[in-house]
Formats: sequence, structure tokens, C-alpha cells
Amino acid sequence: MSFDTIIQIEEIAREYEMGGLKISALDGVDLEIGRGEYVSIVGPSGSGKTTLFNLIGGLDRPTQGVVYIDGVDISKLDAYELAWLRCRKIGYIFQTFNLIPVLTATENVALPTVFAGVPRDEGLKRAEKILTSVGLGDRLHHKPGELSAGQQQRVAIARAMANDPAIILADEPTGNLDLNTGMEIIDLLHGLNKSRGMTLIAATHDLKMIKASDRIVWMRDGKIEKIERG
Repeated sequence: MSFDTIIQIEEIAREYEMGGLKISALDGVDLEIGRGEYVSIVGPSGSGKTTLFNLIGGLDRPTQGVVYIDGVDISKLDAYELAWLRCRKIGYIFQTFNLIPVLTATENVALPTVFAGVPRDEGLKRAEKILTSVGLGDRLHHKPGELSAGQQQRVAIARAMANDPAIILADEPTGNLDLNTGMEIIDLLHGLNKSRGMTLIAATHDLKMIKASDRIVWMRDGKIEKIERG
């Protein structure tokens, strides 16, 4: 299977200062990710996978090197342009769900559409349609506290899809779920990746997610150790 490149990473490094010392989180990483590809980023704590994940998502900037999204060097974007990119091009799924407890499932999913300037009624209709597509058509008006962990993660996935992004970034999306629920979420993400052609990048320790990937990027000590086919 071949993919057009949507993410190009060239010689990126990221250093942090702690107590007067420079800590290297990433050291000269090169990586291409194709449109519609499912990539898992794997490595022990401190390997640099979270830093790489955050750089791809525009949540952090490299000390050196370049991250291109659809041919755009995102380090050259100002705060407004970067916010526009994150809002419309990238959807985020978090291990801890990060749902707003006082909002219903529909309202949580519709929230990104507000920031994208979508009219409220249209955003709510879009949210209901997406929630139905992820199996929560009967939970539209439930708040997070009235949902199981698996249902909350489905709401989080639906929220990530709200603005029809080209890229989904999933940070340990099965980390807080039991085995069976985790498998349901993996199957859901894999199905969305294939049916919608979204690029899915997951930072994960879950071997079941790794097996579903097109490629696995193994990281250690701030470098890519190896890349394997799924």
C-alpha cells in the first residue's frame, strides 16, 4: 500500500533546560507519514515519543529541524495560524478523555465546531450524526458521569472527528480501558481510519493497537530505533 505524504519530519531535535542542564528529548529524527496511514509510535518512558507526538500536533516547537503538515512548515505559523491548523486539520484523542462534565455527549462533540466558526445548530446536528456513527445514538444527551469509560472514549473519538480532520492524534487511547472495551475502541479507530481515509497516529504501549497499524515506529533515547510494518 502506498500513501501520499501528509507529514514530513526532517532532522528535528528538542531540548529542554532543567536546573541549568540541557536535556535532549529528541535528537535528529526523520520521518514521513502518509495520508490515510495508521502509525503507532512506541517506546519506553523517556524515549521521546510524547515529544514527537506533541511536535506533530503543533503543541510544541522543535529546537531545530522542520515539521511539515501538508507541505506547510508549522514552525513558521503564528499563534492564530497554528490554532487554525489544529482546529481544522488535526483531531486529538486523550487517554483521560478530557470531556467537560457539565456538557452532554452532543455538546462535548460539538465544541470543536464552535471554535471552527460553525453555526450552533449545524454543529449540534453534526455531533449527533458522528455520535450515532460510533454507536452512541442512544446516549446523545447523557453527560460524561452517566457514561461508561468505553462510552466516554467513544465521545472523545467523536469529538476528534467533529471538524473532519485529515489527521487524528491518539495518546494512549486504550490506556484507561479494560481488555474488551480496549478492543472495541481499537476496532472503531481502525475502521474509521480505513473508511474515512484519516491519518491515524497513536502513541501507545498496547500490543493490540500495534498489530492493527500499517507501520510501527519504535523509539529509544530520543531517536527512531527502527520502523516495522504492521
